[in-house]
Amino acid sequence: MEPWKRTLYLLTFSQVVSSIGFSVFFPFLPLYVHALGTTSGLSLEFWSGMVFGGQALTMALTAPIWGSLADRYGRKPMLQRALYGGTVIILLMGFARSAEELALLRAIQGVITGTISAANALAASIVPREKVGSAMGTLQVGLWGGVAIGPLIGGFVADAYGFRAVFVLTAVLLLVAGVIVTFAINEQFVPPPPKERKRSMLADWRKILDAPSVGVAYTVRFLDWMATTMLLPILPLFIVSLHVDQNRVSTFTGLVVGLSSAAGTIMALIAGPLGDRVGHRRVLLIATLFTALVSFPHALVTESWQLLVLQALQGASAGAMGPALSALLTRFTKVGDSGVVFGLDSSITAGARAIAPILGAGAVLWFGQRGVFVLMGMMLLAAFVLVLVGVPERSQADAVAR
Repeated sequence: MEPWKRTLYLLTFSQVVSSIGFSVFFPFLPLYVHALGTTSGLSLEFWSGMVFGGQALTMALTAPIWGSLADRYGRKPMLQRALYGGTVIILLMGFARSAEELALLRAIQGVITGTISAANALAASIVPREKVGSAMGTLQVGLWGGVAIGPLIGGFVADAYGFRAVFVLTAVLLLVAGVIVTFAINEQFVPPPPKERKRSMLADWRKILDAPSVGVAYTVRFLDWMATTMLLPILPLFIVSLHVDQNRVSTFTGLVVGLSSAAGTIMALIAGPLGDRVGHRRVLLIATLFTALVSFPHALVTESWQLLVLQALQGASAGAMGPALSALLTRFTKVGDSGVVFGLDSSITAGARAIAPILGAGAVLWFGQRGVFVLMGMMLLAAFVLVLVGVPERSQADAVAR
């Protein structure tokens, strides 16, 4: 087996383990906030927003820094930092005594984690350019596969043993992933020339952002993440409105998120290699349009099974969007810049996640819970138009990369 393939498969396995860990607790954070209560007198809705938005804001600020350091000193150390740091901070979340403490720990998590961008950067630095779509699809399979399993496990553990046990489980899984990366993955890192190491991080970021079509790709990523993420804080509450058994809300939330992620896993496995053959722009166009069109019928859901079906369809199309965008970003930029590229990518997605809860809460206030789905569809339609007019064909993208 070629060395890059071995590293890719090991990265994918570690991605599965770590994404199970993160997704075990993520869908149930609003319920955990309400269970902890507040000591400051501010509303639990405010602290629920801070728990989601605070982590996203700190990650948006620090991810580009970690990306620049990855290109200068190695991508493997950045992945180790994210996994071992996440082990400690998430274990502490299981012992939080109030919503305020949980919000603070989540903000610290945003500073020190970022496993997805670190794994993408390492993979992009070792995989041949003509295989980058397949590689990103494979990593996406690891991500979506873990996210598919995690909520199901988390829902069962939360209902059976309480929320705190979920965070302990997450910490153990991240530790396992860290050990895999430390002892099973060898990075043949070649440091950049001294002149490039002395270049400021701001210059690194400007270089990537000035590359043709990169700005459009990042904007599409931002819209995609903002549209899908603003649903998460209200999902358990929307499920309650569908008259699901109160004692099984966590389990059903896990089932919805898990089924959506399972569909994304299958589609990512197909979409990555398909993009290498027919062009990642074409895959991205179809997936973005389909995701937008599936968003609108969510507003008409009256039964829990309808939500399951629509979320599975939306998860499948989102599973195709992810690797297509990652592959295009790799093709639009030069070899050796993967850390900065995916550090900025992580910052973009984190920024979207920081804004999404506020936007989602505003949509609920103005239009009700069902209005969130209409807003999602409109944002994804805007993303489709951007891809249509602003992303070049595959041949042009390859020319830019060279």
